[in-house]
Amino acid sequence: MDIVTRVRSQWDRLIAAAAAVAGAVVLVIGWRGVSGTAYVAEQVPYVISAGLGGLFLLGFSSALWLSADLRDEWRKLDRIERAIRAVGGYGAVEVGAAPDGRDRTVDHDRTLVLPPVEGAS
Repeated sequence: MDIVTRVRSQWDRLIAAAAAVAGAVVLVIGWRGVSGTAYVAEQVPYVISAGLGGLFLLGFSSALWLSADLRDEWRKLDRIERAIRAVGGYGAVEVGAAPDGRDRTVDHDRTLVLPPVEGAS
């Protein structure tokens, strides 16, 4: 895969990684500023600017990374659904026990019957 194509497809993960690194750097700079003085009045600007800024960047990074992961999962689910429709031409997917007691089966009206997911309500 070409590097430009890879960057275009993973842009959100690249930005998330850059934001995480930037957040860590900002927190380290803030820590160095706070540790260099014993006076609380001189520490407050570092806590406000570096502390809050670093935490914001880390939170932004994690949200962006999770968003990319969720997008990947939706793509996988779409591929699975297209494959099921292409192979069997099933119009509906029904969750539950199969009529004959087997875990997975296809009943006569072309509905794919899947077993229930354990732990799901």
